[in-house]
Amino acid sequence: MPVQKIGLILTGGGSRAAYQVGVLKAIADFLPRSSRSPFTIICGTSAGALNAATLAVNARHFRKGVNYLVNVWKNFRVHEVYRSDFVGVAHNGVRWVAGLVLSSFGSDKLNYVSLLDNTPLVELLERALPCEKIQESIDCGALYALSITASGYGSGHSVTFYQGAADIEPWRRARRVGVPTQIEIHHLLASAAIPFIFPAVHIHREHFGDGSMRQLSPISSALHLGADRILVVGMGHGGEVDDVQRNKIDQYPSLAQIAGHALDSIFLDGMEIDLERLRRINHIVSLIPEEIRPNVNLRHVDALVISPSKPLEKIAERHLHGLPWTIRILLRAVGVMRKNGANLVSYLLFDKSYCRALIDLGYQDAMSRKDEIIEFLSHHDQKPDNTFPQ
Repeated sequence: MPVQKIGLILTGGGSRAAYQVGVLKAIADFLPRSSRSPFTIICGTSAGALNAATLAVNARHFRKGVNYLVNVWKNFRVHEVYRSDFVGVAHNGVRWVAGLVLSSFGSDKLNYVSLLDNTPLVELLERALPCEKIQESIDCGALYALSITASGYGSGHSVTFYQGAADIEPWRRARRVGVPTQIEIHHLLASAAIPFIFPAVHIHREHFGDGSMRQLSPISSALHLGADRILVVGMGHGGEVDDVQRNKIDQYPSLAQIAGHALDSIFLDGMEIDLERLRRINHIVSLIPEEIRPNVNLRHVDALVISPSKPLEKIAERHLHGLPWTIRILLRAVGVMRKNGANLVSYLLFDKSYCRALIDLGYQDAMSRKDEIIEFLSHHDQKPDNTFPQ
């Protein structure tokens, strides 16, 4: 029987993506040391795109790729992702104010301004991520496809740039398209360009921003690329919100709370809705008699979801001191240092103490589901018989 292709979906979330590394570290520990990647299809969005590309480059040596990610994330400092020095922050601040003033006179200067300057991240990726090795992973059979999703500011489309086997066909659906290309650093930067916070990236004829924006169906890219089973490492909230506590929140939200809420909508809601849709389709398929299923454009798709067991914003609250003083001053004005303002910081806190806490949480969450994950990865010798619409 044909071997099933297992897809890995790494979602967005800025510095929250450190959680993914902990999950991947546990999976690497489950496998023999010299194993290839168990995921022949890897899909990354936003910060998840950076992790996805690293795994694709190292698809022939899964543990090596994971260890590299662990080393990077465990030692991250804010200044390696965006400028936090006084001169850099002040310069960007002046550009922001000047853009606001000049825009009132018809200038487009504001169009080229973002809250933070991510030049250090550009330099880090150019130095450390040899994207040319992605094709080597494909040519040797260790990788079937890698996809990176970004959002086009001009067209409003969710664009999935993919590099993979020759038999993969491009796709076009409502507000989303799949485009074959050679994945490079600028695709990763575009996918991770959080709106307002990091600058948009120009690719071909359009500027692109964070891939989680307008990503109506985060799972579909993996299915278009041929995945039969998918493992999703999400960033959803851990734990339940206490009803009594929620009823007591009656003060007007700070700008930080509003921004954090907006980022949650961008990074979390689409995946949760798509997973709910997948479960509903799977249930419908189970009710269809087997002799009729070949005539129906639906099939069952197994999905395993690993997400944080604890609220990441609560962890961020304990590590606010990891932000440089310049960034703390910049963000204090929008209420980040006040109660309930840490949700925004949980996306921007690229500091080793916070990242290590998330890696540990991801590792423990995956270890607690070890048997489930091993069983999911080992079921790759069966032909799928049923589906989720692409």
